[in-house]
Amino acid sequence: MKTRRAWRETERQAAKKEAAESGVRVSGVLAGTAAALRGRIGWALGAVLILVLGLLGARLFAASEERSTPPDTRARAYEDRDACLLTDERGIVTGSPAAPVWEGMQAASADGRIRVTFVPVMGEQSVANARPFLNGLVQRNCEIVVASGAPQVAAAEAAVEKNPKIRFVTVAREGGAAHDNLVRVAPGASLKDDVTATLKRLADGG
Repeated sequence: MKTRRAWRETERQAAKKEAAESGVRVSGVLAGTAAALRGRIGWALGAVLILVLGLLGARLFAASEERSTPPDTRARAYEDRDACLLTDERGIVTGSPAAPVWEGMQAASADGRIRVTFVPVMGEQSVANARPFLNGLVQRNCEIVVASGAPQVAAAEAAVEKNPKIRFVTVAREGGAAHDNLVRVAPGASLKDDVTATLKRLADGG
């Protein structure tokens, strides 16, 4: 009568024998495959593999080129523009000279084509003190600079010739030298609407 240990030993021997036979079969298959690859079948499979890899590489390259191609700018009707307002130290609070100007700028920016910001001139209200604040707007690449207040207007109009690519809008009565990049908007009851119309026209390239 076989003991439990004998049964276990018999099972282990059978498992080893089966594994050895499986190894022989696998080795035979691998050897046959290797022999086939060394023949005409190997050349055919190699050619197919190269062709597949070539097509895959071309597809990936085309996809990469498509992602890296910038969008067609002609699809946009207008360019986004930054319009910056230079005010006195009171800024845009209700009752200040710049308040209706700012309201007009906000109305012009409602369609999203114009981004508007404002900067108050702090300290002495003079042309000399307003000039650094104006230069800061120029350095910030504001395409449209709007000036409200006598010192701010004077500083802006003095910078017109030196900055021909910037469009200047000053709240002032007509007078003084005319420039292609300078628009004067007269103060008064229609100031807000006039500023809105002027900025929209400038955004359209007018």
